[in-house]
Amino acid sequence: MQLDPSIFNFLNTLKKNNNRSWFKENKSVFDMHNKNVKYYFESFFEQEKEQFNWESFKVFRIYKDVRFSKDKLPYKTHFAIAFHRLKPKFRGGFYVHIQPGNTFIASGFWAPEKDDLFRIRKEIESDSDYFRKVIESKKIVDVWGSIKGNSLKIGPKGFDKNHPAIDLLKYKQFLYVKNFKDQDVFSKDFTKKIRDCFSHLIPFHDYFSAVLTSDLNGQSIL
Repeated sequence: MQLDPSIFNFLNTLKKNNNRSWFKENKSVFDMHNKNVKYYFESFFEQEKEQFNWESFKVFRIYKDVRFSKDKLPYKTHFAIAFHRLKPKFRGGFYVHIQPGNTFIASGFWAPEKDDLFRIRKEIESDSDYFRKVIESKKIVDVWGSIKGNSLKIGPKGFDKNHPAIDLLKYKQFLYVKNFKDQDVFSKDFTKKIRDCFSHLIPFHDYFSAVLTSDLNGQSIL
């Protein structure tokens, strides 16, 4: 099964006609592509859910919430898919973004809860060397590059501003992002490429899952 290449034609045309009247006239075309994306990634989910401990997946709605946004265009010009893990034992998210000229996959911790972020920082504070070993492993960096995420300008409250790992303690997110070319999206092995990339992050997710399911003494909290 492959994604229909005309998906990009639709998204490019939507970008030029991002209004409700055009979308209404072309709703049937959108429904066709949305169904194609859903079936494609549902198949991928069923094949890989055991390897990644996924519980569910979702295709995000194309409708934008413009109530509090300066950008009042009503529709997204991409398809987005998220894969959710079996919580609380398994942590971290997996994401696929399909868009002409901007297709990428991402994995990690986009918006960790306050308590989770504090627990991660305490782990960095106590053993930053091992933390770096995990996030900077050659197996990960060769495929994904360096870890990304928004950071504080100064160290977080309650932590030593002179800590040797202050660069890591400043992180508010812990993400890996990998871009794909347009032609990759419609290749027969696109999901295989996604799977292979995600599989390189299993040690990263195993480490974070272990940290977030234990207390500061390493005892399970489940």
